[in-house]
Amino acid sequence: MKVYLVGAGPGDPELITLKGRRVLEQADSVLYDHLANSALLAFAPPHAERLYVGKKKSDHEFSQNEICELLIERARRGQTVVRLKGGDPFIFGRGGEEAEALVDAGIPFEVVPGVTTPLGIAAYTGVPLTHREHTSAVTFVTGHSAQAIDWAKVGQAETLVIFMGLTTFPEIARALIANGRDPNTPAMAVRWATRPDQHTVTSTLATLPGLLAGMKPPATIIVGEVVRLRGKLDWYERLPLFGKKIVVTRAIEQAGALAARLSALGANVLELPSIEIRAAEDAGPLDRAIARLDWYDWLIFTSANAVRHFTARLDASHYDLRHLRAHLCAIGPATRAAIEALHLKVDLMPKEYVAESLVEAFADVDLVGKRVLLPRAKVARDVVPDALTARGAHVDVVETYCTVSPPDLRALVRSVLAQRPDCVTFTSSSTVRNLVEAAGVDALRGIATASIGPVTTQTARDLGLTVTTQASTYTVDGLVQAVAGLYTEVTPPAEEE
Repeated sequence: MKVYLVGAGPGDPELITLKGRRVLEQADSVLYDHLANSALLAFAPPHAERLYVGKKKSDHEFSQNEICELLIERARRGQTVVRLKGGDPFIFGRGGEEAEALVDAGIPFEVVPGVTTPLGIAAYTGVPLTHREHTSAVTFVTGHSAQAIDWAKVGQAETLVIFMGLTTFPEIARALIANGRDPNTPAMAVRWATRPDQHTVTSTLATLPGLLAGMKPPATIIVGEVVRLRGKLDWYERLPLFGKKIVVTRAIEQAGALAARLSALGANVLELPSIEIRAAEDAGPLDRAIARLDWYDWLIFTSANAVRHFTARLDASHYDLRHLRAHLCAIGPATRAAIEALHLKVDLMPKEYVAESLVEAFADVDLVGKRVLLPRAKVARDVVPDALTARGAHVDVVETYCTVSPPDLRALVRSVLAQRPDCVTFTSSSTVRNLVEAAGVDALRGIATASIGPVTTQTARDLGLTVTTQASTYTVDGLVQAVAGLYTEVTPPAEEE
């Protein structure tokens, strides 16, 4: 049994420490705060309890004493318990109180530090808390009870960081000015620092209180000359997709790469998987094809999903890659990467990543009498098998996987569209069809749409959607560039698929 007091960092889930993530991966129970990004809960094992304990201002799911009791009770059951706290446990996080309770109860514990909010703010707003030309001292103070602080003493700090002072800042500002602080001292308030919905208000000590009426907690305030550097050093809020809500409709297991690239450009990614990828309902035809794998001259993969599901059935059979003598064709970079992950070489890949271009890639290949295996989705266009058959090949089209609409799609659509997204991305015809069926065309009007390629674009148009932009290169990276192009004239450099 053991309790870990883990700092979750200021908001961006990637800012958790390696040790914090490792501890989460071993947890039996996770007690998490309002300020801890819920995305971090995905690191906990499937069996782990996930218990929200609140700590939201004026809205506590459990009192502090109750939280301590929960930690002790679970540890005494022999569990590995993670107390996941926003920022750092020992900086206005009540970690000290929880550690004391654990010591008194005889419960072993460890503290895993986290990136505290002011450091996240400094990094993500371009305001260094220290700077040789502006300040060499920083003071952290809680504004929870303004009357409890000696502002005559604290207020002279070169850089002043005020936690939990949003509602009391008018009183704090008056006290600072009354005790000699220059009213024109730069000051700023930041809500949800390091997240795509980060909101920053910059002004002066005298005028900032009047600008905060519409801002809600959690927010942190910084007062000092270093705030002047924001105009020069801010990088995060200048990212091309900062603050834009971009919907990713790919299947859950495939959404990560696209979501990560959009997030890296500042986007607030809303995952709305409109397809679910499953193995073929009848594996018999694929199993029979695998049983005579050495009979084929060409093996053509038109998606990374086909590679994965083909390999899964191969692993379940009595055969392996030693029986493969066929040349290999991949429709695009992602499919090629999936093949090469098996330590196999790709012999042929088209210039453009669509079926028509794949057919053109075979222009100089003698296909007369050649045996071709095409493992693919249940529903797919027949451009490739028809064209290769016309060239004299014997083509076996085998269902390898299928795409279906997730059972809870309608409810998820309502939830995501209620957040008023700026753009919806489509990576296949199936993502378009299922989303339109669940949401209706009218619900998507006024929202920009981005398509990965011409086939997906045509499906969207056939269903009554207007496609705002289409990737010039029919890959995930091309789609990201197309989305970025909607909001900036400069698109980011391409990355390898």
